[in-house]
Amino acid sequence: MKKKRTFSLKHFLLLLALVFCVAYLCSGGTRIFQPKTWQHVGDYLPKAEQPQSDRPSAAEEATFTDRISRLVFLRRAVASHIRKDSYTALNRIPLQLRQAVIAVEDNRFYSHHGFDAEGMMRAALVNLQYGEITEGASTITQQLIKNLFLSQEQTFGRKAEELLLALDMEANYSKDEILELYLNSIYFGSGYYGITDASQGYFAKEPQDLDLAEASMLAGLPNAPSLYSPYVDFLKAKKRQFIVLDAMARTGFITKEQAEDAKIEPLYLAHE
Repeated sequence: MKKKRTFSLKHFLLLLALVFCVAYLCSGGTRIFQPKTWQHVGDYLPKAEQPQSDRPSAAEEATFTDRISRLVFLRRAVASHIRKDSYTALNRIPLQLRQAVIAVEDNRFYSHHGFDAEGMMRAALVNLQYGEITEGASTITQQLIKNLFLSQEQTFGRKAEELLLALDMEANYSKDEILELYLNSIYFGSGYYGITDASQGYFAKEPQDLDLAEASMLAGLPNAPSLYSPYVDFLKAKKRQFIVLDAMARTGFITKEQAEDAKIEPLYLAHE
């Protein structure tokens, strides 16, 4: 005699959950697999430690667990490395400053996904034209990742981590958010991190009050801040400003006439 099978409540609930999952996925419910879905889970974890230096975004030695946590809960990791006391929202940063940074650092910023092979080739050609490193091959997203989390060592492992985090950043933040984070964390030389400190330190102005000449000079500093700081070498800073203005004109952000006018405009430093 065959043993009669009973359909328990446990089996019924399991079957119901399976049917729900299949129906959810078939109806386009793939959001559960998107990176943004899991970011808020990080809010319930213990608060991440702040960097132990005066820098708002010091690179640090991270364990394997730290790296995985950073990749999964990127927003939590970014928040722990951003200094909020001098943070300036993107809508309070002049459009011409944003355009200057994009023109000279990453003119395909709004069209790539964190890594730009075409931009690398373009930067190489521009650098050959000028006979020096005038444009970087890293995207703004990659530079932000390096500035927040990574050391400057050039190893395969570090570059692979940089690429993964850049892709993760693009998946979890809008382009405007990435640009805002970049401008608030990048080093501008002479001890100034972020656009607020840099605009106050160099020109005794708030970011929204910068004109084209001042904005183009600041935009050129992150490429080599220890060399291009106008407090270190004003002539090099001025030469770099010319390169930024030429890049802005070349990409159509300003006219050649505007570029030439900005090149001859006097600049008054805060600590002259």
